[in-house]
Amino acid sequence: MAAGGGMSVAMNAALAFLRTRWLACQLRTADGLHKWQSRRLAIWLRDSVPRVGAFAGQKIVRLRDVQPTDKAILMASFSTYNRAAVTAAEVRAAIDAGEDHVRGYLVGQSTGTSGNRGYYVISDAERFVWLGTILAKALPDVLWRRHRVALALPGFSTLYRSAERGGRIRLRFFDLGLGVDAWADDLTAFAPDTIVAPPKVLRRLAESGRLTAPHLFSGAEVLDPLDRAAIEAATGVTVREIYMATEGLFGVACPHGTLHLAEDVVKFEWLPAGSGGLMTPLITDFTRRTQIMARYKMNDLIMLSDLRCPCGSPLQSVARIEGRWDDAFELQDAKGAWRMITPDVLRNAVVDVDRAITDFRIVQSAPDRVTVSLDPALPQDTDARVVASLSALFGRAGVLPPGITVSRGFAVDFEHKLRRVRKEWC
Repeated sequence: MAAGGGMSVAMNAALAFLRTRWLACQLRTADGLHKWQSRRLAIWLRDSVPRVGAFAGQKIVRLRDVQPTDKAILMASFSTYNRAAVTAAEVRAAIDAGEDHVRGYLVGQSTGTSGNRGYYVISDAERFVWLGTILAKALPDVLWRRHRVALALPGFSTLYRSAERGGRIRLRFFDLGLGVDAWADDLTAFAPDTIVAPPKVLRRLAESGRLTAPHLFSGAEVLDPLDRAAIEAATGVTVREIYMATEGLFGVACPHGTLHLAEDVVKFEWLPAGSGGLMTPLITDFTRRTQIMARYKMNDLIMLSDLRCPCGSPLQSVARIEGRWDDAFELQDAKGAWRMITPDVLRNAVVDVDRAITDFRIVQSAPDRVTVSLDPALPQDTDARVVASLSALFGRAGVLPPGITVSRGFAVDFEHKLRRVRKEWC
């Protein structure tokens, strides 16, 4: 059965909070962290994984006994990966009807950034475990200090609304679909001490002088260095990134601004991706027991850091999240072979042209067609310099040069994820 409501599930949030804080104090070395993680994984593999149809009857002793999965595999056999055997059709029907539960389990969907929505099924107990974990990482003083939190994230999920039940937090939601300007005055009147929003929203508020909270968290999309610089220059506040997706909570930045992976709830394995040391993760969330996420391949492109953060945490530090494989450009070389150019390389080819470029869009709309959109206020010769920079990049990559068109002006869509680099053909 799904977990019941009331005090029993709310207690899960408190216990997860205390466990996360205790682990932060106890696990001070990478070796100690990985030994603890291995023990937790072994218990989870023994007790939880065999309970779903996808792994029933299999002998699973070590994590490598599990074959990697991805979104296509999961969605093709969705019901076999959750203990309630909830089907993808049931989730779709519930969402279409404005419901968020199926047979007592909470269901939801991703924003569909890559063109295909992913679904999730969790129990109420797991929802509160998630809440306690994220509060312990983001607002560790919540037990003795009250917080006023403004949340502007896509899809006002019941996941987020579970925080409203806590007496230490006053939470208010702001609808991205209405646009920032529609509620900016209400946000100011609410006087939050913590704001969680996509970076484009934080940037719009910062540039209008309405971002005054001492705690700023970026979520729901990649925190581009362009946006970080603009926000921090306007506010003097370090922006802290929250890295999460439909598949789970993957990381929270510490007060120093370093994004640390949530290795106390997720096991990360790494696959090389592209060039320059980029990696893409296989994630295994060993706290989830309703829907099993084991060795699930994400599409994120990540640059890990070898530097030890001043906060002293043994959790793996992330230098940058560079985007998604879905948005890597695909271009042909002279022999007709396809080559990929990752979003970070394309981004740098544009912004390195001129420090005045603080926003842009670059889209591959066909195998041989690339369009760049720039701010109308930039000097006219910027167009030619951007074309030259991209042409030089394509030459170094050994691909046939696509046609490059430069336009001026672009809209900021606050309801959907910002992707400055996009591939719009398959």
